[in-house]
Amino acid sequence: MTVTATKRAGTAARAVTYVWIGLCAITVGSWWLGPGHSGGSTAASIPITVAVVALGYLKCRLIIRHFMEVRTGPARLRHATDAWLAALWLAVLALYLVGVLAETGH
Repeated sequence: MTVTATKRAGTAARAVTYVWIGLCAITVGSWWLGPGHSGGSTAASIPITVAVVALGYLKCRLIIRHFMEVRTGPARLRHATDAWLAALWLAVLALYLVGVLAETGH
């Protein structure tokens, strides 16, 4: 193994570690945003739900890019996974919003 390959492997391992720490922070942040952990009443909150869905999208993108090695794949694969994730999370958010609006009578 050459010195350059060793440096590259060390940099990749460090990046994965930083991504893992970021994923842990996002998980704690999502938990903190939810009202259920404090023991108080829980009610639907559109801003909190949008924030949690956005954090879920970010977590999925980080996992796909860094732990499934898509970041080193072809550009078409990166774009396809980004488009698929955007469609998936927008559909989840749209279904939630339709349900909430149907319940409130809007």
